[in-house]
Amino acid sequence: MKKRSWMRALLAGLGALVLLATMALGLGVLLAERKMQRFVDVPARPVAYRDDTASLERGKYLFASRACMECHGSNGTGRTFAEDGGLVIAGPNITTGPGGVVAGYQPVDWVRAIRHGVSPQGRPLMIMPSEDYNRFTDDDLASLVAYVRSLPPASGQGTVLKLPLPVKALYGFGAIKDAAARIDHSLPPQPPVPEGVTAAHGQYVANMCIGCHREDYTGGKIPGGPPDWPAASRLAPGEGSVMGRYPDAESLIALFRSGKRADGSAVKVMPFESLREMSDTDLRALHLYLKALPGKG
Repeated sequence: MKKRSWMRALLAGLGALVLLATMALGLGVLLAERKMQRFVDVPARPVAYRDDTASLERGKYLFASRACMECHGSNGTGRTFAEDGGLVIAGPNITTGPGGVVAGYQPVDWVRAIRHGVSPQGRPLMIMPSEDYNRFTDDDLASLVAYVRSLPPASGQGTVLKLPLPVKALYGFGAIKDAAARIDHSLPPQPPVPEGVTAAHGQYVANMCIGCHREDYTGGKIPGGPPDWPAASRLAPGEGSVMGRYPDAESLIALFRSGKRADGSAVKVMPFESLREMSDTDLRALHLYLKALPGKG
Protein backbone atom coordinates (compact mmCIF):
# COMPACT_ATOMS: atom_id res chain seq x y z
CA MET A 1 0.00 0.00 0.00
CA LYS A 2 2.78 2.41 0.89
CA LYS A 3 4.46 1.74 -2.47
CA ARG A 4 1.23 2.44 -4.35
CA SER A 5 0.69 5.65 -2.43
CA TRP A 6 4.24 6.73 -3.20
CA MET A 7 3.76 6.02 -6.93
CA ARG A 8 0.45 7.89 -7.01
CA ALA A 9 2.09 10.88 -5.32
CA LEU A 10 4.98 10.79 -7.77
CA LEU A 11 2.67 10.62 -10.79
CA ALA A 12 0.54 13.41 -9.41
CA GLY A 13 3.65 15.52 -8.90
CA LEU A 14 4.86 14.86 -12.43
CA GLY A 15 1.43 15.66 -13.79
CA ALA A 16 1.39 18.94 -11.90
CA LEU A 17 4.84 19.84 -13.28
CA VAL A 18 3.73 19.05 -16.83
CA LEU A 19 0.60 21.17 -16.32
CA LEU A 20 2.64 24.07 -14.94
CA ALA A 21 5.14 23.83 -17.81
CA THR A 22 2.30 23.80 -20.35
CA MET A 23 0.68 26.81 -18.71
CA ALA A 24 4.01 28.67 -18.62
CA LEU A 25 4.60 27.87 -22.29
CA GLY A 26 1.14 29.10 -23.21
CA LEU A 27 1.58 32.28 -21.19
CA GLY A 28 4.98 32.93 -22.77
CA VAL A 29 3.57 32.52 -26.27
CA LEU A 30 0.69 34.87 -25.44
CA LEU A 31 3.10 37.47 -24.09
CA ALA A 32 5.23 37.07 -27.21
CA GLU A 33 2.28 37.74 -29.51
CA ARG A 34 1.46 40.88 -27.57
CA LYS A 35 5.08 42.01 -27.54
CA MET A 36 5.39 41.56 -31.30
CA GLN A 37 2.38 43.86 -31.78
CA ARG A 38 3.44 46.55 -29.32
CA PHE A 39 3.85 50.14 -30.46
CA VAL A 40 7.39 51.51 -30.19
CA ASP A 41 7.57 55.30 -30.24
CA VAL A 42 10.99 56.45 -31.45
CA PRO A 43 12.24 60.02 -31.98
CA ALA A 44 13.25 59.40 -35.58
CA ARG A 45 14.42 62.36 -37.66
CA PRO A 46 14.34 61.91 -41.44
CA VAL A 47 17.55 61.92 -43.45
CA ALA A 48 17.22 63.42 -46.93
CA TYR A 49 17.41 61.16 -49.97
CA ARG A 50 20.56 61.21 -52.09
CA ASP A 51 21.42 59.93 -55.52
CA ASP A 52 24.94 61.23 -56.16
CA THR A 53 27.66 58.85 -57.32
CA ALA A 54 29.73 59.04 -54.12
CA SER A 55 26.74 58.17 -51.94
CA LEU A 56 25.73 55.27 -54.18
CA GLU A 57 29.26 53.85 -54.09
CA ARG A 58 29.49 54.18 -50.32
CA GLY A 59 26.03 52.64 -49.94
CA LYS A 60 27.00 49.71 -52.15
CA TYR A 61 30.05 49.09 -49.99
CA LEU A 62 28.02 49.23 -46.76
CA PHE A 63 25.34 46.92 -48.18
CA ALA A 64 27.98 44.36 -49.16
CA SER A 65 30.21 44.61 -46.07
CA ARG A 66 27.76 45.20 -43.21
CA ALA A 67 25.85 41.95 -43.68
CA CYS A 68 22.79 43.45 -45.41
CA MET A 69 22.99 40.87 -48.18
CA GLU A 70 23.18 38.04 -45.64
CA CYS A 71 19.50 38.63 -44.88
CA HIS A 72 18.26 40.37 -48.02
CA GLY A 73 20.36 38.69 -50.72
CA SER A 74 22.82 40.33 -53.06
CA ASN A 75 19.99 41.76 -55.19
CA GLY A 76 17.80 42.75 -52.23
CA THR A 77 14.97 40.31 -52.94
CA GLY A 78 15.17 38.48 -49.61
CA ARG A 79 16.93 35.41 -48.35
CA THR A 80 16.46 32.59 -45.85
CA PHE A 81 19.44 32.74 -43.51
CA ALA A 82 18.39 30.44 -40.66
CA GLU A 83 16.54 27.15 -41.00
CA ASP A 84 16.91 24.70 -38.15
CA GLY A 85 14.08 22.37 -37.23
CA GLY A 86 11.10 24.55 -36.38
CA LEU A 87 13.12 27.75 -36.70
CA VAL A 88 12.91 29.55 -40.05
CA ILE A 89 14.07 33.15 -40.50
CA ALA A 90 14.18 34.99 -43.82
CA GLY A 91 14.82 38.63 -44.59
CA PRO A 92 12.29 40.38 -46.85
CA ASN A 93 12.47 41.80 -50.35
CA ILE A 94 13.65 45.41 -50.03
CA THR A 95 13.31 46.32 -53.70
CA THR A 96 10.21 48.02 -55.08
CA GLY A 97 9.26 44.88 -57.02
CA PRO A 98 6.39 42.47 -56.23
CA GLY A 99 6.52 41.40 -52.59
CA GLY A 100 8.82 44.29 -51.65
CA VAL A 101 8.23 45.88 -48.25
CA VAL A 102 9.70 49.35 -48.85
CA ALA A 103 7.61 50.68 -51.75
CA GLY A 104 5.76 53.12 -49.50
CA TYR A 105 8.71 54.10 -47.33
CA GLN A 106 9.23 57.79 -46.64
CA PRO A 107 12.64 59.17 -45.53
CA VAL A 108 11.74 58.85 -41.84
CA ASP A 109 10.66 55.22 -42.31
CA TRP A 110 14.16 54.22 -43.43
CA VAL A 111 15.56 55.81 -40.26
CA ARG A 112 13.05 53.97 -38.06
CA ALA A 113 13.81 50.64 -39.71
CA ILE A 114 17.61 50.85 -39.95
CA ARG A 115 18.50 52.75 -36.78
CA HIS A 116 15.67 51.68 -34.50
CA GLY A 117 14.33 48.32 -35.70
CA VAL A 118 10.80 49.69 -35.97
CA SER A 119 8.36 49.49 -38.89
CA PRO A 120 6.57 52.51 -40.38
CA GLN A 121 3.57 51.41 -38.32
CA GLY A 122 5.59 51.53 -35.10
CA ARG A 123 5.86 47.76 -34.61
CA PRO A 124 9.17 46.02 -33.85
CA LEU A 125 10.95 44.59 -36.88
CA MET A 126 11.65 41.24 -35.31
CA ILE A 127 14.69 40.16 -37.31
CA MET A 128 16.24 43.52 -38.21
CA PRO A 129 19.59 43.76 -36.34
CA SER A 130 19.32 47.52 -35.86
CA GLU A 131 21.53 47.45 -32.78
CA ASP A 132 24.40 47.00 -35.27
CA TYR A 133 23.27 49.97 -37.35
CA ASN A 134 21.94 52.35 -34.72
CA ARG A 135 25.20 54.32 -34.64
CA PHE A 136 25.40 54.88 -38.39
CA THR A 137 26.21 58.49 -39.16
CA ASP A 138 23.65 60.41 -41.21
CA ASP A 139 26.01 60.24 -44.19
CA ASP A 140 26.32 56.45 -44.04
CA LEU A 141 22.61 55.94 -43.44
CA ALA A 142 21.75 58.20 -46.38
CA SER A 143 24.29 56.38 -48.57
CA LEU A 144 22.93 52.95 -47.67
CA VAL A 145 19.37 54.08 -48.37
CA ALA A 146 20.47 55.60 -51.68
CA TYR A 147 21.93 52.28 -52.80
CA VAL A 148 18.96 50.19 -51.65
CA ARG A 149 16.55 52.53 -53.44
CA SER A 150 18.64 52.13 -56.60
CA LEU A 151 18.25 48.33 -56.66
CA PRO A 152 16.28 47.11 -59.70
CA PRO A 153 12.71 46.08 -58.84
CA ALA A 154 12.39 42.31 -58.58
CA SER A 155 10.02 39.74 -57.14
CA GLY A 156 10.61 38.43 -53.64
CA GLN A 157 8.98 37.49 -50.39
CA GLY A 158 8.16 39.29 -47.20
CA THR A 159 9.69 38.53 -43.81
CA VAL A 160 9.51 34.90 -42.70
CA LEU A 161 9.69 34.31 -38.96
CA LYS A 162 8.81 30.88 -37.60
CA LEU A 163 9.88 30.34 -34.02
CA PRO A 164 9.64 27.08 -32.06
CA LEU A 165 7.20 27.53 -29.18
CA PRO A 166 9.90 27.40 -26.46
CA VAL A 167 11.89 30.13 -28.26
CA LYS A 168 8.73 32.21 -28.66
CA ALA A 169 7.97 31.78 -24.96
CA LEU A 170 11.49 32.88 -24.01
CA TYR A 171 10.94 36.00 -26.12
CA GLY A 172 7.62 36.59 -24.40
CA PHE A 173 9.21 36.37 -20.94
CA GLY A 174 12.04 38.71 -21.97
CA ALA A 175 14.90 36.20 -22.05
CA ILE A 176 15.32 37.04 -25.74
CA LYS A 177 14.90 40.65 -26.86
CA ASP A 178 14.28 42.16 -30.26
CA ALA A 179 16.50 45.00 -31.46
CA ALA A 180 13.91 47.64 -30.64
CA ALA A 181 14.08 46.55 -26.98
CA ARG A 182 17.89 46.59 -26.87
CA ILE A 183 18.49 50.00 -28.41
CA ASP A 184 18.74 53.27 -26.53
CA HIS A 185 16.45 55.24 -28.83
CA SER A 186 17.25 58.52 -27.11
CA LEU A 187 20.82 58.63 -28.44
CA PRO A 188 21.37 61.28 -31.11
CA PRO A 189 22.92 60.23 -34.45
CA GLN A 190 26.64 59.60 -34.24
CA PRO A 191 28.78 62.52 -35.44
CA PRO A 192 30.91 61.91 -38.54
CA VAL A 193 34.09 59.89 -37.95
CA PRO A 194 37.07 60.48 -40.26
CA GLU A 195 37.91 57.28 -42.10
CA GLY A 196 41.38 55.99 -41.33
CA VAL A 197 43.41 53.47 -39.37
CA THR A 198 42.54 55.00 -36.01
CA ALA A 199 40.93 53.72 -32.84
CA ALA A 200 38.06 56.19 -33.32
CA HIS A 201 37.23 54.80 -36.74
CA GLY A 202 37.73 51.29 -35.39
CA GLN A 203 35.15 51.94 -32.68
CA TYR A 204 32.73 53.11 -35.35
CA VAL A 205 33.31 49.95 -37.39
CA ALA A 206 32.96 47.80 -34.27
CA ASN A 207 29.37 48.91 -33.86
CA MET A 208 28.49 46.21 -36.39
CA CYS A 209 29.68 43.55 -33.91
CA ILE A 210 27.32 44.48 -31.07
CA GLY A 211 24.40 42.25 -32.03
CA CYS A 212 26.39 39.04 -31.52
CA HIS A 213 29.35 40.05 -29.34
CA ARG A 214 27.42 42.48 -27.07
CA GLU A 215 28.11 46.12 -26.34
CA ASP A 216 31.02 45.26 -24.06
CA TYR A 217 32.36 42.68 -26.55
CA THR A 218 32.32 39.90 -23.94
CA GLY A 219 30.44 37.56 -26.28
CA GLY A 220 28.11 34.78 -25.19
CA LYS A 221 25.04 33.04 -26.54
CA ILE A 222 23.70 34.84 -29.60
CA PRO A 223 20.19 36.10 -28.81
CA GLY A 224 17.55 34.30 -30.86
CA GLY A 225 20.05 32.12 -32.72
CA PRO A 226 19.41 28.45 -33.47
CA PRO A 227 20.28 26.13 -30.57
CA ASP A 228 23.26 24.63 -32.37
CA TRP A 229 24.95 27.99 -32.93
CA PRO A 230 28.08 28.37 -30.81
CA ALA A 231 28.42 31.32 -28.47
CA ALA A 232 29.92 34.49 -29.89
CA SER A 233 33.58 34.82 -28.97
CA ARG A 234 34.84 37.20 -26.33
CA LEU A 235 36.66 40.08 -28.02
CA ALA A 236 37.30 42.13 -24.88
CA PRO A 237 40.40 41.43 -22.79
CA GLY A 238 39.97 38.85 -20.07
CA GLU A 239 39.72 35.10 -19.65
CA GLY A 240 38.60 33.44 -22.87
CA SER A 241 39.32 36.39 -25.16
CA VAL A 242 40.15 35.32 -28.71
CA MET A 243 42.10 38.45 -29.59
CA GLY A 244 45.34 36.76 -28.55
CA ARG A 245 45.03 34.74 -31.77
CA TYR A 246 45.24 37.95 -33.78
CA PRO A 247 48.39 39.78 -32.69
CA ASP A 248 48.46 42.01 -35.74
CA ALA A 249 46.02 43.41 -38.27
CA GLU A 250 47.18 40.97 -40.97
CA SER A 251 46.03 37.99 -38.91
CA LEU A 252 42.57 39.51 -38.43
CA ILE A 253 42.34 40.41 -42.12
CA ALA A 254 43.21 36.81 -43.01
CA LEU A 255 40.33 35.59 -40.82
CA PHE A 256 37.84 37.95 -42.45
CA ARG A 257 38.99 37.10 -45.97
CA SER A 258 39.03 33.31 -45.51
CA GLY A 259 36.54 32.59 -42.73
CA LYS A 260 39.18 30.39 -41.11
CA ARG A 261 41.31 30.68 -38.01
CA ALA A 262 45.08 30.56 -38.15
CA ASP A 263 44.98 26.81 -37.48
CA GLY A 264 42.78 26.28 -40.54
CA SER A 265 39.55 25.56 -38.66
CA ALA A 266 36.41 27.25 -39.98
CA VAL A 267 34.40 29.74 -37.94
CA LYS A 268 30.80 28.57 -38.07
CA VAL A 269 28.45 31.52 -37.64
CA MET A 270 30.11 34.79 -38.65
CA PRO A 271 28.73 36.24 -41.93
CA PHE A 272 31.96 36.02 -43.91
CA GLU A 273 30.17 36.36 -47.24
CA SER A 274 29.81 40.01 -46.22
CA LEU A 275 32.76 40.44 -43.88
CA ARG A 276 35.27 39.50 -46.56
CA GLU A 277 34.11 42.60 -48.46
CA MET A 278 35.35 44.93 -45.71
CA SER A 279 38.20 47.22 -46.69
CA ASP A 280 41.70 46.92 -45.27
CA THR A 281 41.25 50.35 -43.69
CA ASP A 282 38.12 49.25 -41.81
CA LEU A 283 39.73 46.01 -40.66
CA ARG A 284 42.99 47.61 -39.55
CA ALA A 285 41.05 50.23 -37.61
CA LEU A 286 38.84 47.53 -36.07
CA HIS A 287 41.89 45.54 -34.97
CA LEU A 288 43.46 48.65 -33.47
CA TYR A 289 40.31 49.42 -31.47
CA LEU A 290 39.73 45.86 -30.22
CA LYS A 291 43.34 45.45 -29.11
CA ALA A 292 43.08 48.73 -27.17
CA LEU A 293 39.94 47.80 -25.23
CA PRO A 294 40.41 48.13 -21.47
CA GLY A 295 40.67 44.94 -19.44
CA LYS A 296 37.44 43.58 -18.01
CA GLY A 297 36.67 40.72 -15.75
